[in-house]
Amino acid sequence: MPKERVLFVCIHNSARSQMAEAWLNHLCGDYFEAHSAGLEPGVLNPLAVEVMKEVGINISHKKTQAVFDLFKRGEHFSYVVTVCDEASAERCPIFPGSAQRLHWSFPDPSKVIGSTKEEKLTQIRPIRDAIKRQIIEEWCAKKCAYSYE
Repeated sequence: MPKERVLFVCIHNSARSQMAEAWLNHLCGDYFEAHSAGLEPGVLNPLAVEVMKEVGINISHKKTQAVFDLFKRGEHFSYVVTVCDEASAERCPIFPGSAQRLHWSFPDPSKVIGSTKEEKLTQIRPIRDAIKRQIIEEWCAKKCAYSYE
């Protein structure tokens, strides 16, 4: 049976969408093929890379990409999930096509405040964990009988 293709989208494709893509591929990769993109692709957030590495997932090799580039290549997805926070929701891009659209609001890791790296990591870990919970509840538990460990 072919895998369902899922696209996670946020503004810069630097943290939230990258983490969601990694979680879905890691937890339920036999059932889903996850990708991510952004409206204004930026640079991969090194703090997002670090918090994912803490849980054994390496996203350091990932590149950011534009939603428009995927559209121009004729990519098709079963689901498109925007992961922008509520404050950025109006700017969160919409991918054209017949995909089912979902919106999951997560805080923007690039907006965390702290004077030290550890203070910032402490704020990004809960975002990482919330994305994982959402992936498990919405995708893995329903499609591939994944349960919390």
